[in-house]
Amino acid sequence: MLPQEIIRRKRDGLRLSEEEIAGFVAGVTSGAVSDGQVGAFAMAVFFNGMNRDEAVALTLAMRDSGDVLDWSDLPGPVTDKHSTGGVGDNVSLMLAPIVAACGAYVPMISGRGLGHTGGTLDKMDAIPGYASQPDIALFRKAVLETGCAIIGQTADLAPADRRLYAIRDVTGTVESVPLITASILSKKLAAGLQSLVLDVKVGNGAFMEKSRDATALANSLVEIANGAGLKASALI
Repeated sequence: MLPQEIIRRKRDGLRLSEEEIAGFVAGVTSGAVSDGQVGAFAMAVFFNGMNRDEAVALTLAMRDSGDVLDWSDLPGPVTDKHSTGGVGDNVSLMLAPIVAACGAYVPMISGRGLGHTGGTLDKMDAIPGYASQPDIALFRKAVLETGCAIIGQTADLAPADRRLYAIRDVTGTVESVPLITASILSKKLAAGLQSLVLDVKVGNGAFMEKSRDATALANSLVEIANGAGLKASALI
């Protein structure tokens, strides 16, 4: 499957198959697909969107572009929360240890801020000596011993998302709901979660400034997470 043919199909508003999406994402991961082609694909999705099946396929393909963690040896539920972020948002720093104190395990892979908002990872990087991108062994050790750990995306988790996001950031396609959804959920699925709560912020201090946009994103996140086999709910 030639990447330019897949781009052309999405440019023309056609539905992409699971195989086409998986092939394109594999090319993103391997480098066989150029930066220009990744940008063109992102722009085509930005303008024409994706249906549920396409978004699920994109999410799963990006999850499977790297390692997927297995926490089946833990004696409690493995869960997480993700916030779309906003100015002053610090819920994760309090919520992760609270949930861990209740007997759950929280392997939290956080992101950087979108637009003018500061992300949890940006906050962690501001702490001298904090290893925000440890190897998987240290991440597992911290979760096992303390019940929670907050880190950034490592080189082994959803590498296709890292490249796609970097290109979206410089091509004006960050705001695409299907691409936001796949980016968030691919990392959460790679973290091996059993359930997820989504905290979707709205307002002039948030990435989504309008209620209708926040609602659209919340619905997309829950629908695609459930479609990918992850129990999820959202609070706006």
